[in-house]
Amino acid sequence: MTATTDPYMQLLGLKTQLLEPGKAVVAAQVKPEHLNIHGSCHGGFLYSLADAAFALASNAHGTPAVALSTQMQYFKAVRAGEYLEAHASEENLGRRTATYRIEIRSGERVVALFTGTVFRMETSA
Repeated sequence: MTATTDPYMQLLGLKTQLLEPGKAVVAAQVKPEHLNIHGSCHGGFLYSLADAAFALASNAHGTPAVALSTQMQYFKAVRAGEYLEAHASEENLGRRTATYRIEIRSGERVVALFTGTVFRMETSA
């Protein structure tokens, strides 16, 4: 396991495309096993994609960060075969908390929006 992947990301086929402090891009191809009963991409898969980008961006400063709250908005249906990217950007960085915005895109189309706040843990010296 590396700093840019974890077992859950591997299970879902998520790939880290960019990682720097406060930013991350995670990508995935939607496969048939990622679909819901309506034949579109399952919301849980979209959430997991966004959450992976959130975790990577918030931990890239070197200070351990854990989620305090998240919110997900779904805008457009996504079909099997679509290539998705979750673009995470830091909106606010404080001493103890930080907030991130993650857009899930299929090409130029924004299909979902995730926002999340983390608690930044103190590191032992």
